[in-house]
Amino acid sequence: MIQKLRLIQNSPFATFDSLPKDNTKPDAVIFDIGNVLITWHPEKLYDTLMSPDKRRAMFSSVDLHLMNDKIDRGGNWRKTVYSTATAYPEYTDMIRLWHDRWAEMATPAITKSWDILRRLRQQGTPVFALSNFGIETFAFAQTLYPELAEFDRRFISGHMGVTKPARRIYEMVEAETGLSGAQLFFADDRQENIDTAESMGWQGHVFTCPENLEQSLVRLGVL
Repeated sequence: MIQKLRLIQNSPFATFDSLPKDNTKPDAVIFDIGNVLITWHPEKLYDTLMSPDKRRAMFSSVDLHLMNDKIDRGGNWRKTVYSTATAYPEYTDMIRLWHDRWAEMATPAITKSWDILRRLRQQGTPVFALSNFGIETFAFAQTLYPELAEFDRRFISGHMGVTKPARRIYEMVEAETGLSGAQLFFADDRQENIDTAESMGWQGHVFTCPENLEQSLVRLGVL
């Protein structure tokens, strides 16, 4: 989830999160979707339906994020959720909500991030999506957020059969786009995903808020 701000010493942006280590102007900008463009916080829904203690107990007993990882790698959404629910009778009804009330877990849109994306496209900068997202969950998300069609290219893990932070998914992006290394700027809310990107020479930004992302892009001359 959202990372804590990291102090960058001797920088005019000392109060902002991680800035790209390379000063090269990138040729394309890549956005993660969850918690960069659309808020993804399943716990928030559960906290409206059960006490925080009970919710924590459920998440401790059932690895719901591992379940979601299976979906993100291409597993059937309803089958994966419902089979997990059946395996935990104490939480069956609650676990099924990961399918039945998913829309309430993926909300709201992060408007200012979309504003940045549109500014980039308006000035001719290619904009891609690279996101851990299931096949069916992404199709459903498109009905809720038509703006998901605004990317020049979309790299969705469910269709690719591999999830971040595995190196393979980044290699697939490079192969498809013909871009590599510092030509690519990637914004993601998870440090481990940025770590892999930077290990391949990409310019990485750990997302905490749109204002910080904008600062990084301005510094690189992209905005």
